[in-house]
Amino acid sequence: MSDPVIAQKSPYVLELEPGEYWWCRCGRSATQPFCDGSHSETDFSPVRFVVERTRTVALCGCKHSNDKPYCDGTHNRL
Repeated sequence: MSDPVIAQKSPYVLELEPGEYWWCRCGRSATQPFCDGSHSETDFSPVRFVVERTRTVALCGCKHSNDKPYCDGTHNRL
């Protein structure tokens, strides 16, 4: 598998409403941090996650987190 594109070296901190979301794993999406289908010519697929209640989340921007789709601070070591 190829390496993802680093979209940014910091998390996307967002307040999300309840619902289903698809986090971009490849780093190519124009709608970061969410998938727009740009992965279609890569080995990557998006990560589905569900938000049960309105809350603030920190979604990984570097695409290297070990806790995908959430930021775990890996961007500090890139």
